[in-house]
Amino acid sequence: MAFYKEWATQIRGYNRNIRLALLSSVFIQIGMGIFMVIYNFYIRGLGFSEHVNGQIISMNSLATALILIPAGLLSDRLGRKNVMIFGVVLTGAFLIFRSIIEIQHLLVMFSFLTGLTMAFVQVSGIPWLAENSTPAQRVHLFSIHFAVMTGANVIGNLLGGAFTDFFSLFYTEVESIRATLLIGALVFLIGMTPILKFKEVERKKQEKEKPFKEKVKLHSDSIKIVLLFAFAQLLIGIGAGLVIPYLNLYFSDRFSASNTTIGLIISLGQAATAIAIIIGPLVVRKIGEVKAVVTLQLLSLPFLLLTAYTEHLWLAAIGFLFRQALMNAGNPIQMSLMMSKVDNSMKGLANSVNQMVFNLGWAMMGPVSTGIVVKYGTYWGYATVFSITASLYLVGSVYFYIVFKKLKVERSLKEAV
Repeated sequence: MAFYKEWATQIRGYNRNIRLALLSSVFIQIGMGIFMVIYNFYIRGLGFSEHVNGQIISMNSLATALILIPAGLLSDRLGRKNVMIFGVVLTGAFLIFRSIIEIQHLLVMFSFLTGLTMAFVQVSGIPWLAENSTPAQRVHLFSIHFAVMTGANVIGNLLGGAFTDFFSLFYTEVESIRATLLIGALVFLIGMTPILKFKEVERKKQEKEKPFKEKVKLHSDSIKIVLLFAFAQLLIGIGAGLVIPYLNLYFSDRFSASNTTIGLIISLGQAATAIAIIIGPLVVRKIGEVKAVVTLQLLSLPFLLLTAYTEHLWLAAIGFLFRQALMNAGNPIQMSLMMSKVDNSMKGLANSVNQMVFNLGWAMMGPVSTGIVVKYGTYWGYATVFSITASLYLVGSVYFYIVFKKLKVERSLKEAV
């Protein structure tokens, strides 16, 4: 009952801008969930190799990594609302193009363009929530934001698999996937409607016009925090880039699972994540932010290795569910920690750097992952990339604990003096 009252009190305290942002996230994530759960099969259905799938994923992530810092700076300068509208409109249009074209270089090009424009949506969401909330609200707010995104992704993943299997009763494989992708793109575009209703508070003119170099000098402590977070995210991003984009192919290749089954498994993983995220603030209250992040990440590693080596679909699904939930449950806690340590004028930049290095990891590892699977086969290939990911997650978690525990100690000593 106390748990329910705590969340009810938090949610009632959110203003209209936050509620609209959460609603927008629902449509955007359902659309992307439908699109992404089935897009790898579209490339395969067109007759292209796994290397092409890896190239398309890498180019998308590379584009996002390249544009995130400029996008973050534009978001700080031009306002979150304008940047988000720009991102949603163009991303939706590019998703439609990706659903209908069949030429390899165009598929790669539009994947790159999608990565560029989606960055403008990604980079503005967290700062928008931070600017419309109080510090006391943020751990819960970021938790519910990630939970809403994850829950919407669950719906999208389920619909993506189910729509494709349904349409396959009447159309060819490629045509049924294409119909599903177009539905996903249209749902994504609906996410623009709540954004149009945002009311952005006009920031002080001198803050808006302050040169970037001057802001960096003024907020050197914020820059230090951002860079420390960035290295941790780079390690996690490299590990994730080996595995996460290919989970649908993993279940298909190793276990010959149907589209509906794959959609269901991935959706259940997202649902488990949403539950774990909601419980996150309780863990923070008991052991603190840094220990909560590290504990959740380390607990996910045995389940990742279970998924890597099992030959039974139900064990792989269980391993995937727990890994997904535990590893991602720390994300809103990390984001709240970072947003609480950086100045408002640097929040867009902080978020963009954090996401940039994560996407850089994905971009670097796409061809590596597909190359390993092609060389060693569907068992040892996936077992190898999952094991490398587990090692990188372990290093990233230990680094995060050492660095941010030390920072908290230094801050406590300063306050004591």
